[in-house]
Amino acid sequence: MAGHRAAPAHTHPDDVPVQTALAALADPVRLYLVRELAGSGDWTRACGSFDVSVGKAALSHHFATLRAAGIVEQRDEGARRVNRLRRAEFEARFPGLLALVLRGD
Repeated sequence: MAGHRAAPAHTHPDDVPVQTALAALADPVRLYLVRELAGSGDWTRACGSFDVSVGKAALSHHFATLRAAGIVEQRDEGARRVNRLRRAEFEARFPGLLALVLRGD
């Protein structure tokens, strides 16, 4: 089918080394995405709804990095790819890390 894209691959937080999680959260764009998702309901934010100063390809890369770190989950709803912060799963793997990042100190 033309225009169909493969579903995104996800890494479960249990399979993520702490260095991978920290590296994913160290980038300012990815940190912004995580903070925005933390303030949004699950599956309510499409990739294109974020006010970022990077192009589509770079944004896709940032989301792929967050998926590989077990921080976000994505699914396709029609033409939109929507996102969810894997808050509970990430918290179980790295207790307190997400809360620290979301504080914004």
